[in-house]
Amino acid sequence: MSTPLAAEQAERIAPLLKALADPVRLRLLSLVAAHADGEACVCDLNDAFNLSQPTISHHLKVLHEAGLLDRSKRGTWVYYSVKTEALSDLAALIGGGL
Repeated sequence: MSTPLAAEQAERIAPLLKALADPVRLRLLSLVAAHADGEACVCDLNDAFNLSQPTISHHLKVLHEAGLLDRSKRGTWVYYSVKTEALSDLAALIGGGL
């Protein structure tokens, strides 16, 4: 039997789930996580979708603001990596049998 979420846990995890509720964002997170060296350039992610670059950037911004992705700018490109601590929260929730 699993322990129910505390209020503060629910407050922390709910924005992560909301950000991942969109199929494009879920795929983007998966692509970044699976990319070589654990990070991906926005230029590498555009080709995986039939969407404009500004739309992809918007979805990446949502994931970043939710705390699921880190980003760093190198020259004209932005590179994204998954924040493992955020995924740990999600894994604990899912693995907890809820």
